[in-house]
Formats: sequence, C-alpha cells, structure tokens
Amino acid sequence: MKYTLFDKVWNDHVVTQQNDGSSLLHIDRIFLHERTGSAALASLEASGRKIKNPLHVFCTMDHIVDTFPGRTDQTTMPGGTEFIKVTRDLSLKENITLFDLGDVRQGISHVVSTEQGIALPGCTMICPDSHTCTLGGIGALATGVGSSECEHALVTETLKFTKPKQMRVIFTGEKQSSVTAKDMILHLIALHSAAGGSGYAVEFAGPMVESLDVEARLTLCNMAVEFSAFTGIIAPDTKVFEYLKGRPYAPVDELWEQAMEYWSTLATDQGAHFDREIIIDCADIAPTVTWGTSPQHAISIDGQVPALISGDSDSRRSMEQALNYMGLESGQSIEGLPIQAAFIGSCTNSRLSDLRIAADILKGRKVSANVRAICVPGSTQVKLAAEKEGLDRIFLDAGFEWRESGCSMCFYAGGEGFLSGERVITSTNRNFEGRQGPKCRSHLASPATVAASALNGTITDVRKLEHST
Repeated sequence: MKYTLFDKVWNDHVVTQQNDGSSLLHIDRIFLHERTGSAALASLEASGRKIKNPLHVFCTMDHIVDTFPGRTDQTTMPGGTEFIKVTRDLSLKENITLFDLGDVRQGISHVVSTEQGIALPGCTMICPDSHTCTLGGIGALATGVGSSECEHALVTETLKFTKPKQMRVIFTGEKQSSVTAKDMILHLIALHSAAGGSGYAVEFAGPMVESLDVEARLTLCNMAVEFSAFTGIIAPDTKVFEYLKGRPYAPVDELWEQAMEYWSTLATDQGAHFDREIIIDCADIAPTVTWGTSPQHAISIDGQVPALISGDSDSRRSMEQALNYMGLESGQSIEGLPIQAAFIGSCTNSRLSDLRIAADILKGRKVSANVRAICVPGSTQVKLAAEKEGLDRIFLDAGFEWRESGCSMCFYAGGEGFLSGERVITSTNRNFEGRQGPKCRSHLASPATVAASALNGTITDVRKLEHST
C-alpha cells in the first residue's frame, strides 16, 4: 500500500474509527491564546472538568495585547484586559505553560510553536485559530478548531475528524529571486480561487518548495486556510531537522535519535494516490499583490485589475462590491497606487527571515512622509534576535514604528486599527472588508513589497526599486 505524508501522520494518530466514517484522533499538542483560549478554560472550570495532560497544553498572549513599547495588561480593545487576566489566572490554576507578557517566550502562537519546538514533524496539533495550519511547514498535522472542540481535546486528548480528500500542489520551474513564498501562495489562490482547496488536505511539494527555507515553508502553509483547505503540509527534511535541533521543547539525546528515525519516514510514497494535483510553474510568478477583498483577488504587481465577469451573477456582484470598497476600477494598474500605511507582521510574515528581507530594502532609505509604517515582530525571541542584529535600528531610521510582538493590526477587534478609507500595503493573510480597521483598504503582499511600497508611498514593484540603486 502506498501512503501520502498526510496518510501516514493521520493513520499514526487514529484511536478508533467511528460508525459515521469519521476518525477519533489523538491530539499531541494544544495551543491556546487569550482571545479564545480564555473561553475554553473558563468553560472547563464552570463544568468542573479537568485538563487531561497539562504538560501538552500551551498558552500565549498574542491576539488582544497592545504592541506598544512599555505595554501592560491595559489594551486599546474594550474588555481586552479582562481576557488577559482570565487567561492568566486559569492557565496558572490548570498548570499549563503560559507565555505571558514579559516572558521572553511570548509571541504569536503559530510563531512560538515552531520556535520553541512545541510543534514537531508528525505530531497532531490544534489551536482555536484558523491559521494553525502554518505548522504543516515542518510536517505537523495542524488545524484550527472551535472553542468547544478545543475543550473536548483538552479533557480527552482526542478529537473527531472526517478525513479530507487529498491534493498535491507541485511548485516547479525556476522562480525569480524577488518571488517569495507569499507570492507563491497568492498566485495559487488567484489561479484556483479561495475555495479551491475546500475539502482537501494539501501537500505542497516540488523542487521550489524543497528549496524554500523552513520559515518560508511556514508562510506557504499559513495561507492554506485562505485556499479553504483543511490544512497544508510539507514533508520534513534535513532543513527542518536542523531548524528544530536544540529548541527548548524538542527531544534530546536518545529521544532525538528516535524522533529523527521516525521523521525520516514522513514523505509521500512513490505512486501514492492524490484526489487532485495542481502543477504551478514558478517562472510564471511575479511579485504579487491583492486588489480586492479576498486573497483570490490577486495579480502580478505589474498587472491590471481584471475586467468584470460578464452577465448577471453572484461572482460579478462580488467583484463590483470589492471594487467599490477598494475604490478601484477594472483595468486599473495596481502598481503606483498611493498608500497611507504599511504593515509588516502577523503569523504569515513576521519571522526573523521576513524582517531581514525588509530591512535589506529599507537600509539607508526613508519611508515616504505620507505613509505610517509599522513593524511588529512575531515573537519576543524574533524581536530580540532582530535587535541583536541591528535590524530595529534600520526600521527605526527608515521611519517605521518598532513594536512589541503580537498579532497587532493583522485584524481589527475594536482596538487599534488603521483609519477609515486608508489604503494599506500589508504582509498579513486576510484582506476582508474591515479586517484592519473599519472601511480600511488592505492589499496583501510580501514583506519585500511592503517595504518597497512604504519607501515610495505607492504600491511598488521591488524589482524596479532594486534596479534603481
């Protein structure tokens, strides 16, 4: 029997098959955060139920916390302080590991999970956050769940799933040096729609995926959920093993050798069946940016907003609504569009490698006087490492705000956000209406494109910026 990577991890975690065709899986790790984790923990306490294995449960402060220097429990989001305090109190009471404010391990859950070695190849991991699929970049089977599902897993270390169909997306060909993992995933979603992965677990493969460093693979898998996939996953290799070795929660000594032996088996067998396969030639990918209010509304930065779909259909009305919200017209060039803000951060693009890419572009240059630019590292460890390299000075000297770690303005929850009508170039993962503030217009792009655009005050093709110096 030939098995896919997803098959192997899934099969290794099946506790029992259910009569309805679903499977009860063992859940190895659970990660909580203060926005939804507090609700799950409070519900457990109210019902008198206990966490089965607190050693396998982790929690961080990331979604609601302010990212201003010198922050405290006080937040700009109404009621946010209460979320923080409840999460802290219940985490301590339940003896789960908490990465609190002031803890050098604090950060966005999906950044911290790999950084600390909590997520590992072949493990199952859940979090009440849709971008948990990020962790597939190291070969974990990770997916976002609801708070009630999280409660069940906390008490039983199991969760019921119906096994999805499987898709393989192969990235082949040669990509330009200016093309990043963010451009690759936006290109895929633009070609096959934001619903293209619905009902599938997606394995990303091919020579261009293998060439990506670990943090870029995390970016690729992060946006599998924007493709509507159950999860994204990439076979672990020596890059992943070297990345994980020595991490605080990674196995050591004999256990490390045993883990390596198992991890080395985590690859799709030759001839294994996929329900669908997509091949992307990376030579066709340019730096990519969104024009509308869905990740599928993406085009090459030197392209034009597409023409409206003919006829009277939901798709046409959706395009009309997106164009109206974004203040754009069909046929309009996206390059050169004035922006008022630039944001580098989120679980998609806030790791050290992302900040290095942006800093390399910003060094010795100044952000446009018309742009408010903000950089929010994905974790305190990323922030400290960046400061050790002097990257913070590059951002600050260029005119960026340099923040504490957290989700920040990746999403608007009634706290800090960009102003109504402002056009923002952003390294985040969602560009829905109001995502970064009421009536804010968000254009998704790579950190390189965000940095270049911040300098010019317009959406900018980084290739032209590089050639101009």
